[in-house]
Amino acid sequence: MRALMWFRSDLRVQDNTALHHACRAADGGVIGIFAICPQQWEDHDWGSMKVDFVLRNVRALSESLAKLNIPLLLIRARHFAELPGKLLNLARRHKCTALHFNREYEVNELRRDREVTSLFEERGLEVHAYTDQVILDVSEIRTGSGGWYSVFTPFRRKWCNVVQESGPPTVWPRPRRMLVPTVKPDRVPATVKGFSGHRRPDLWPEGERIARRRLQTFVSRRIGQYDRARDFPATDGTSTLSPYLAAGVLSPRQCLWAALEANNGRLDSGKKGVTTWISQLIWREFYRHVLIGFPRVCMNRPFRLETDRVPWRCDEQQYRSWCQGRTGVPIVDAGMRQLAQTGWMHNRLRMIVAMFLTKDLFIDWRWGERHFMRHLVDGDFASNNGGWQWSASTGTDAAPYFRIFNPISQSRRFDRDGEFIRRFVPELGGLPAEAIHEPHSGPSPPHDYPKPIVDRSTVRERVTRAFRRLPRSRLD
Repeated sequence: MRALMWFRSDLRVQDNTALHHACRAADGGVIGIFAICPQQWEDHDWGSMKVDFVLRNVRALSESLAKLNIPLLLIRARHFAELPGKLLNLARRHKCTALHFNREYEVNELRRDREVTSLFEERGLEVHAYTDQVILDVSEIRTGSGGWYSVFTPFRRKWCNVVQESGPPTVWPRPRRMLVPTVKPDRVPATVKGFSGHRRPDLWPEGERIARRRLQTFVSRRIGQYDRARDFPATDGTSTLSPYLAAGVLSPRQCLWAALEANNGRLDSGKKGVTTWISQLIWREFYRHVLIGFPRVCMNRPFRLETDRVPWRCDEQQYRSWCQGRTGVPIVDAGMRQLAQTGWMHNRLRMIVAMFLTKDLFIDWRWGERHFMRHLVDGDFASNNGGWQWSASTGTDAAPYFRIFNPISQSRRFDRDGEFIRRFVPELGGLPAEAIHEPHSGPSPPHDYPKPIVDRSTVRERVTRAFRRLPRSRLD
């Protein structure tokens, strides 16, 4: 029997559930497949930074698979709708009798997989889908009444209970070498038309070896201080593993096991830095749980339905100023310029700039969500959507509408000396620490830096008035 292994957001050979089972079941060899879908990627707001990172990791994956005698072939399709037929034709051409893949949870991806499964089974071929993108099968985690969790804390409690009762999931070993293939792997292109913009391979090198090394370095050197260092953008206090998790170059199980080893096997007690980082892994799982239970969040809808009536402003000029890092608020501008230059933004800054757009400027959160996805190397729909809806007070565990970050106080607290601001807003580099957070409030304002584009004295009243007029919250 020969198997077809369909790679998507799982670009690795180590600890890949579907690949492990495909190799165990197939005595006639395994054929790998990856689909390049430019129009679908564009529809899903993928940017050139992410596409470049994915393609480089597909190339690294192909090299790793070749050492296992597994050729990686490419399918080209504009949209997901073309994939069922193309996959079936490829399976028939190479005499594959079974298809293996790891589940994805967004609405379009679920629909795609159902259509592929239906067509394959109609034609007498086996289909095997596995839980791999998450540590636990989040579709099976339910409330006491059998419903879906809409608040993180009880979800986290249930998640930890399940892991403690059953033990951490298995980390699958590297698959055995297969029979020598009769098929040559396809060449992975360096670029795809329409995605030739900004790239940073120097910041985000490809490959499982790099991802595992980053994980080991973080766990051995920084995870113990993660709870204290993670909020300071000038400090190397985070893991920077999100791009590798988003593309599946690293598995969440590998991350969990590394954290547990650093914490003497304890999951929710022990070292505060470790348990705080584990909570971030659980947040990632929670947002995928939300996609399954409340699929409207995949369709440009808010989680809290009543917030569909929020009268967001459509000020394109202020939106462009925010995108360009020209708002006149240094910490916001530094964050937006970090995103533009590196394809990544520090998590504390993601909250600050998101709340500035949705509360200070009162611009629709979906504009910001889309901009992030188009520029993030770690663009992950579930986490990005969850974070934006939290900041806009439209989502699960949403910050109450009256909770509005003051970007100046956030700046003074988390970048006290202005080190991060100077790094990305060089025109303020000569200002002293006491003036850099509000450069236009001092006696010598800079001439080459814009004044603030919003009067903060009006922000709270505008937000409060709009949200108080909404009907009572409903979650159905």
